[in-house]
Amino acid sequence: MNRGMIPAPRLGGQADDAIFPELPDPHPPGTKGSPVAIAQSMIVSTTFDVQGRRVREYKGVVRGITVRAPTISQGILGGLKSIIGGQIGAYTEMCEQARQAAYDLMVAHARQVGANAVLGVSFDASEVASRSSATEVLCYGTAVVLE
Repeated sequence: MNRGMIPAPRLGGQADDAIFPELPDPHPPGTKGSPVAIAQSMIVSTTFDVQGRRVREYKGVVRGITVRAPTISQGILGGLKSIIGGQIGAYTEMCEQARQAAYDLMVAHARQVGANAVLGVSFDASEVASRSSATEVLCYGTAVVLE
């Protein structure tokens, strides 16, 4: 591991790799596994303004990134389901966990820069390694201080 870099917490024992410089654990003490608790005082919106609030200060772009690959069992179940057709629940669960991890890291990054809101939030995903079915999930937005 590089000095000054910390890995994101692992969710469900799946392979992941989410590294940021000096980012704190996105789960405050006593809130492990409770994503709602960490976002209680942080306004997160896909819009670029919050009705009734004014942006006092822009802190810059914040992001959370994670790379996930399915477990062996998810890969087998997903492969069988893709032959039959229909929703692949194992992959859906993996993707949701990856989105939540990226979101939590983005909120932690926003807190680190002193923001009380993140505006213009968006997600992006791309395939990183096709053989291992690894997917990168990025969550990003603009960190601001609202009045």
